[in-house]
Formats: sequence, structure tokens, C-alpha cells
Amino acid sequence: MLKCSVGIMAYNEEKNIGRLLSALLGQELEKAKIEEIWVVASGCTDRTEEIVRDFSQKDRRIRLLVQEKREGKASAINLWIKNASPDILVMESADTIPEKDTVENMVSPFQNPEIGMTGAHPIPTNNPKTFMGFATHLLWNLHHHISLKNPKMGEMVAFRKVISEIPQDTAVDEASIEAAIKKLGYRVKYAPDAIVRNKGPENMKDFLKQRKRIQTGHLELKEKEKYRVSTVNSGRILAALFKNFLLDWRFVIFTPLVITLEIWGRILGWYDWRFKRKKHNIWEIAESTKELD
Repeated sequence: MLKCSVGIMAYNEEKNIGRLLSALLGQELEKAKIEEIWVVASGCTDRTEEIVRDFSQKDRRIRLLVQEKREGKASAINLWIKNASPDILVMESADTIPEKDTVENMVSPFQNPEIGMTGAHPIPTNNPKTFMGFATHLLWNLHHHISLKNPKMGEMVAFRKVISEIPQDTAVDEASIEAAIKKLGYRVKYAPDAIVRNKGPENMKDFLKQRKRIQTGHLELKEKEKYRVSTVNSGRILAALFKNFLLDWRFVIFTPLVITLEIWGRILGWYDWRFKRKKHNIWEIAESTKELD
């Protein structure tokens, strides 16, 4: 039995935290066992803490850690790692929902001692018929196809407790963990059957907030750790795009617009890092991503 600790980093997540905890408590497990579920509430001003406390009264595995001041996701992750007991850690974004077998499919690969980290398969709940919904589905579909050959971890990850912390100022926490795990000689594995539902931005402002922050984080990771995740490689992105080309009017019209938005987001991120040396570890929330359909 592979025992694991689940960690959820939360900032004002009252809209989804109850659904997420219910989904985790309802996981169908055979080889994996959830020993504990930690929620790190970082500077929350809504009902997040109250909801978690209510759940903890029903199941003692649920535990709450409170940071009075919002210190950023990386800080919350480090606090969780410090308090977690099992040797396998499962980290999930607070604004996502796993399928019933997601934890099982993420943890079971750790039977192989060479595996140091696994990543789930995010599938958005956005309506793909709208432009912003199409953009979100396109990006995560490309992420999926690239990860099948060159694993990239995102939204929900599991890793061995062989690191004690990640850089407190990182804006790309999963990528920072990925870099640290691979540096120790472990393999990372994409788990396409480990489905996790998320929601992408519903407007361009939120889309650019996310893409700018992510680009800045990856540039910092490249500069400080000499590490690049597979999905920042333009060649891989184009290859996946052409491989999944669809003769559909939305694909033909929307795809060039999404590419333009992505390029603009990367330029904004590059400018923030190159000229402002701005860090996004405490980032501006993209509100339209916070309530799953």
C-alpha cells in the first residue's frame, strides 16, 4: 500500500474547496492510501477556513494550516511539505476536481523506485464553442499531447518527499518541483488516465494574467536552475498543433488568434522579467477560473 499526503494550497477558495474535499474523500483506491489531506489557507478572507474546519470534524484526515498573511503558493507548499508525514506527496490546485480514480492513477507508478514524480491529465470544463473556451481546450490539449512523449507536470502532481522546499519566490511551483526531482536523478511520468477537471479563463484579461505570470516564472526557472519544461519548446508546440489539426471553422479561425494571444502573453512575461525583474509568486487572481461548471 502506497501511503500519501494530499496538499491543497488555498486562497479564498470557498466556491470549490468543499467539492474538492468531497471528491478526495470519495477516491477509489487499491494500491494507494490517503493518510492525510492538508489544506494550507493562506491569507483567506472568505469562508475557506470555516468550510475546511467543518470537513475536518467529519474526517480526521483533513487538517488545516493557516497563514494569517498571504505569502504565495510556494510558501504554502513548503509549509505543507514540512508537516506532511508520508513519503509520497500529492499536490492539487484548489480550483480543480479529480475523477474518482485520479489519486490511484497518480500514486501507483511509485511502485517503480525510479519514478520521482507524476503529473495528472487536466481537462477543462469550459465550453469549447466559445473563443475563450476553445483557447483553454487547445492549450491543455497541446499540453496533453506533448506530455505523452515529454512529460510536463501541471495542476495536480505527485512526488516523493525527497525535497524539503522549493524556492519561495517561484511563480511556477510544479515546474520547480519537476526540476528539483529530475536533478536528483529520478524520472518523471505523465499519467494520462489521472483526470483532473479545471477551468480556464473566461476573458482575455484573465488569460493574459495567467500567461504573463507563467512565462515570467519559466524565464526565472531557466535563468536560476537552467531548466526548461517541455511545453515552452516552440518546435514541440507546433508539431503537436499540426498533428492535431482539425478541418473545422473554429479551429481554422480561432487557432491563429489563440497563438497571437499566447505570444503576447509571453512578451508581457518577458518584459516583466527582463526589465522590471518582477516576480509573480503572489499573483493576481484570475477570478473567472474559480468556479467550475
